[in-house]
Amino acid sequence: MNPTRRQALLTVGGAILFPGSSGSRLSVEGYIFQQYAERQKKQLGDVLSEVFGMAHAAGFHNIEINQAFFTPELRERTLNRLKENQLRMPSVYVGGAMHTRDEAAATTARALEIAEICKPFGCTAVVNNPTPKPADAQKTDEELTVQASALNDLGQVLRYNGFELRIHHHTPELVDNAREWRHILNHTDPKYVALCLDLDWVHQGGLKPLDLLREARTRVHEIHVRNAKDKLWLEALEDGDIDYREIAAFMKQENLKPLVIVELAYRANTVVVRPLGEDLRLSRIYAEQVFGLRA
Repeated sequence: MNPTRRQALLTVGGAILFPGSSGSRLSVEGYIFQQYAERQKKQLGDVLSEVFGMAHAAGFHNIEINQAFFTPELRERTLNRLKENQLRMPSVYVGGAMHTRDEAAATTARALEIAEICKPFGCTAVVNNPTPKPADAQKTDEELTVQASALNDLGQVLRYNGFELRIHHHTPELVDNAREWRHILNHTDPKYVALCLDLDWVHQGGLKPLDLLREARTRVHEIHVRNAKDKLWLEALEDGDIDYREIAAFMKQENLKPLVIVELAYRANTVVVRPLGEDLRLSRIYAEQVFGLRA
């Protein structure tokens, strides 16, 4: 690929070939650690040693964390705790708006900066959830066009630097028959833009997870897994509203091998009866059994 001047300006280092796949396809998402800190009435920095130790003790070797862990105040401590607990980061989550050119430029710069920081930990992918508009207002057709173009640009910049772009979603992208999600699927280049399908958010949005997985198929390079009963999040990954065995069977049938991310989250009325470390351990065991993976 011959980078444009804009891409060259955003490049750190030079072109790097994608590392070969190695290790496990099972990982854990760090969002629950932010909730854990809030429940303890502590700052995220106060629980870093504890929560990364939990992930390691629960049997995970891979973790996906977001930009909140890489603020100037926390960056070095985060990296040190990851090293101490021998945790790899095959992917990192960097959110940010993409539907205006100025915001997209800022998101692109931040994504590349954090990806480079994570590269020594085996990071080969950046997960981006394009920020919704205030009050979850739908983006206009023009804004969606700008967003798709900006995502293609971001994907090219990341690819030139040795990373893959994966687009995540929450429920705003799924309204109006998944209008925004389908716009991204149909108006971005598969060479530069892959998908991270959050199966619980699909369910929360009133759609069927298997339907969207079937529609996107090989574009899906990562899935986030969590479960609920009557749409109330469970404290651990277990049987619930979503039939993950059906999901796993479809992936096996279609030879789909996405990175599987266990992402726990609690609502205010989620019944929590076990320590977080135990919920992580039980979730890891469930994911291994259902998806036929080893952490």
